[in-house]
Amino acid sequence: MNITLKQLHVFMTITQEKTLTTAAEKLFLSKPAVSMALAELEKQLGHKLFERTNNRLLINEMGKALLPLADEQLERSKAITSLFDNHNFQGKLRIGSSNTVGNHLLPALLAQFRDIKNHQDQLICIDNSTTIGDKLKEYELDIGLVEALLVDKKLHIERWIKDEMVVVAHPEHPLTNKKSITVEDLNHQHWILREQGSGTRDFFITHIGQHLTDLDITFELTTTEAIINCCAAGLGVSCMSRTAARHALQDKRLCTLPIDIDMSRDLYLVWHKDKYQSPILKEFIEYSRQWNLPF
Repeated sequence: MNITLKQLHVFMTITQEKTLTTAAEKLFLSKPAVSMALAELEKQLGHKLFERTNNRLLINEMGKALLPLADEQLERSKAITSLFDNHNFQGKLRIGSSNTVGNHLLPALLAQFRDIKNHQDQLICIDNSTTIGDKLKEYELDIGLVEALLVDKKLHIERWIKDEMVVVAHPEHPLTNKKSITVEDLNHQHWILREQGSGTRDFFITHIGQHLTDLDITFELTTTEAIINCCAAGLGVSCMSRTAARHALQDKRLCTLPIDIDMSRDLYLVWHKDKYQSPILKEFIEYSRQWNLPF
């Protein structure tokens, strides 16, 4: 049996792209070349790796068994190449991040990491926590920094740093006149929230939303900045990270409502349990573990 790195690369790309056409485009190969590489790999293994459904290739159980091994072999081949490079820690680092972390924490973390470790080759994907988890399971990303606790047997997740959540509103909102806000006070409000799958949305539902007898979700938006602007325009109230809202609070476009419940939460580092950790990935994990908020 003579399995090549090219065959494994084709296999990994088809797994991620789901069709031969898009895999070929990503690999800069012809569609017949990609099809031939996959066919030869399946022939050598004696097993089909995908189920063919409506021109899509969906990985089967044999393919899933090969996935972590193929990923490791490809990462090790990159490590071999880097041994003969003049710089340490070579290879692309694919980082996934939920919106709050990606927009407000990751830039500072990554700037410091680049400066200290002299590593400049990173890919960043910012999406909600659930989507980041899905991409980690498909080996499309190396590590995730997320707001939601992703409970999945395929994923390793560990507490990273603390974050404080706040309920925000326009400074002239009627509730700003109260010295203390109860959950009952938040009934009958027009809520402007993140979409389902967001860690911020999950926090709101768990700590506030499920206790409201009349939950009015006026808007569901996919960016925190849009929510801030809607709240600043007096369209409703929201729940978000103080870190994300800090500039709007400083500019007095928003104010916080003093609610009498614990509004702290954990942020998480997460990666696939079977993911091979290249030297640069190990270095980034360790650096992230000891990193402190810059504000």
